[in-house]
Amino acid sequence: MRLDKFLSNLKYGTRKDIEKLIRAGYVEVNGEVVRKKQTTIDPSADVVAIGGEEVLYFPSLTLMMNKREGTVCTHSDTRHPTVFEDLDEVYQRHDLHIAGRLDKDATGLLILSTDGQLIHRITSPRSNLYKTYHVKTKEPVESLDGLEAPPPIEDGKGRRYQPAPAQIVDIEGREATVRIREGKFHQLKRMFASLGHEVVALKRIAIHRLELDETLSPGQVRRLSEDEKDKLIKK
Repeated sequence: MRLDKFLSNLKYGTRKDIEKLIRAGYVEVNGEVVRKKQTTIDPSADVVAIGGEEVLYFPSLTLMMNKREGTVCTHSDTRHPTVFEDLDEVYQRHDLHIAGRLDKDATGLLILSTDGQLIHRITSPRSNLYKTYHVKTKEPVESLDGLEAPPPIEDGKGRRYQPAPAQIVDIEGREATVRIREGKFHQLKRMFASLGHEVVALKRIAIHRLELDETLSPGQVRRLSEDEKDKLIKK
């Protein structure tokens, strides 16, 4: 890959900005100053530095985030902070996408990845991956049997929608653990509302067989291991 393209992809500036840095001698490859923007490098093997600081590059990057309340799952928003603003700069430089969004007030497990196949695996309706949520309601709940054969709800665009049956894992007072395969706009809140229950807090704690690392503070991320990625991929 050309050096200028590599640095441009990592958002170090425009091609012209990067060309100026290279010509001025600020860029090193394997400890040697290079002054030609067309210098060819191997991103997975060569060490690139700008002003003496190493450029960190991940050929494939998948992160687990413990999403905090109040952030939105988009790259930019003029009214609310985004989940990408919680990332360290080294991660912000990579072309990360979200696999399974959460509402602004929802918290918990969020997957961000540069791996398009993994994103598709998690988000495709054909995958039928269950997502597990911890739900808090305004008033105590005695039964959620109605969610196992749920009535139609709105899909967020004013259209009636028939959600797939939910799996009830546990109920205790104002708290419940529920699994659903889909992820329509405010789906669980609407499903609970159809039974007369108001949801006051919602946290995703698992996607398929991957559970949220509870040692992550709200807004924190860490890289997924290959074994953890397998928990998202394998049945």
